[in-house]
Amino acid sequence: MTESLGFPHRRFNPLRRQWVLVSPHRTDRPWQGEVNKTSGFSDVHYDPQCYLCPGNQRAGGKVTPKYESVYVFDNDYAALLPESPEPHRENAPELLRAERERGRCRVVCFHPDHSLTLARMQVGDIRKVVDAWTEEYRTLGAVPDFRYVQIFENRGAMMGASNPHPHGQIWTTEHVPDEPAAETEALAEYRASRGSCLLCDYAGLEAREGVRVVEENDGFLAVVPWWAVWPFETLAIAKRHLRSLLDFGDAERDGLADILKQLTTRYDNLFETSFPYTMGFHQAPTDGEGHEEWHFHAHFYPPLLRSATVRKYMVGFEMLGMPQRDITPEAAAERLKAVPVVHFTER
Repeated sequence: MTESLGFPHRRFNPLRRQWVLVSPHRTDRPWQGEVNKTSGFSDVHYDPQCYLCPGNQRAGGKVTPKYESVYVFDNDYAALLPESPEPHRENAPELLRAERERGRCRVVCFHPDHSLTLARMQVGDIRKVVDAWTEEYRTLGAVPDFRYVQIFENRGAMMGASNPHPHGQIWTTEHVPDEPAAETEALAEYRASRGSCLLCDYAGLEAREGVRVVEENDGFLAVVPWWAVWPFETLAIAKRHLRSLLDFGDAERDGLADILKQLTTRYDNLFETSFPYTMGFHQAPTDGEGHEEWHFHAHFYPPLLRSATVRKYMVGFEMLGMPQRDITPEAAAERLKAVPVVHFTER
């Protein structure tokens, strides 16, 4: 890192075409704000009160079967519905627009063991989750009215997870949501103007510089991106130009399972806690277009800043001006690389 990057500066995010303010001189400021509880690990393998544990009744009255691997079902309290009427208002002004949004919400239980997280699962079991994600993307994406399939996980109460059982969600929508829509435009514009893929070029650049690379295997490169907003944000990029999970071979499916295991383990080891995050995949829309510009990648957005109990808040200037971070992405990558790859509970 050059000496000038130790002073306030801003960095450009080419995927969102937005800027982030970096203020590395603020890392030593005192903290008298909110201190959260640490997120411990459960030693309970089966919780009779958990509606995602095998054989238990869910809040809506349905019973979760006694599954032995991955289990996927429709969310009992879905934010989207397959059928929804077009909102109609007589003589509605242009500034008060509304559109119908149809979709479907699915829940993916990663494992029947209540005590596990991705970081504590075996790579082989995570591979089964990757297979389930792929089949859900294939099935949901084939529905003509559904143009995007968003696969994600909210890990931990700090990120709003309503249940600690290892699980994630899949929402499919009638329109392409704002974040992947903005990335679609940026990727398409880059390809049209340069004749190459933005993320292929970016992954090659990060591999050459090395300073922000956190983890790597044959199929994926995981970095703290140059434009990271969250303190320990990471981006996992497929090394081959793959538009979606449907382009993956066995090697890429294994590679995705492995990189998820390694990244989440490093997160937990950083502060020796069950590290909270929101993680999700961005991949080609399912709108029937070819989308040769698209390149599969995974975003990790973890909120912890300086310890297991102090989080980063997006308030004030971040909400009214632009995102801001206190530690440089290079410093964050160095800290993540320095922790062991064996989970601290197993050492």
